[in-house]
Amino acid sequence: MRLTAPAKINLYLEIIGSRTDGFHELAMVMQSIELADEVDIILSGDKRIQVSCQNSQVPSDNSNLAYRAAELMGKKFPDAFTKYGGFEIQITKNIPIAAGLAGGSTNAAAVFVAVDLLWNLGLTQGELQEISAEIGSDIPFCISGGSAIATGRGEQISPIPSLEGIYIVLGKYKSLEVSTPWAYKTYRTQFGHTYSQDIDSLAVHSGNMVKAISKKDVKDICQELHNDLEKVVLPEYPLVRELRETFHNAGVLGTMMSGSGPSVFGICESQQQAKEVEEYIRGKIPNMDLELFVTKMVSHGIQVTSHA
Repeated sequence: MRLTAPAKINLYLEIIGSRTDGFHELAMVMQSIELADEVDIILSGDKRIQVSCQNSQVPSDNSNLAYRAAELMGKKFPDAFTKYGGFEIQITKNIPIAAGLAGGSTNAAAVFVAVDLLWNLGLTQGELQEISAEIGSDIPFCISGGSAIATGRGEQISPIPSLEGIYIVLGKYKSLEVSTPWAYKTYRTQFGHTYSQDIDSLAVHSGNMVKAISKKDVKDICQELHNDLEKVVLPEYPLVRELRETFHNAGVLGTMMSGSGPSVFGICESQQQAKEVEEYIRGKIPNMDLELFVTKMVSHGIQVTSHA
């Protein structure tokens, strides 16, 4: 089975407070984009789980979320594991690694969807999302994709009217990584005094963004772009700050860092403008380490593209 596994960006990320499990209570708006990995999953006929990727930076052991997804499904459904056996998982990586784009999570999401189908489990999307949340907060969103509000630690998904066809330019320095745990820990250290103590009674904070998405008003969406983690990442990583400023100077409708970074995206009026922005940034930052992608928002998550 071959599946397409789209990346995601955050259009909104607000840190509301601390949770008893040590994570943060979040209010986010997530959006799938066309930039995607391909995941091929083959029944191996034995109990092995094997992961391979053309990118040597992608681990092949159980530190890989795709491996852990297959492993978890084997534990949850031992009879099916015995009947059908394990998997060879082949990942073709197009999404930048360690980029705040949920590349590892979307690979895992593809595995969950494929195992359900290949083992004839008949699980609902909600059941798959509940299982997947055990190993990663972004995976439930990656399964369904499109546009959604994500709350809790990011695993509680509420779909909203989907955006599609809105072009963006995405930039990421290949050799630059930002640790997500570091970003959240630093934010807690610097801004923990602003946290709400009454998380249970909080309404969704991203209401204005959701309204703008419902109206499909791109300019209003860009006015509501928000990411609390920029407060700690941008001062610490001048390359990310410079990239964001360059997007702004390129005349995009809106620009922001995605997740904990270091990816930065700019929302454009058209494919033509996106190509012009890409050329502008390449001219202003002639650093071969900087990867740029012209892509667009899509209304779906994991898709099966072929099934033998």
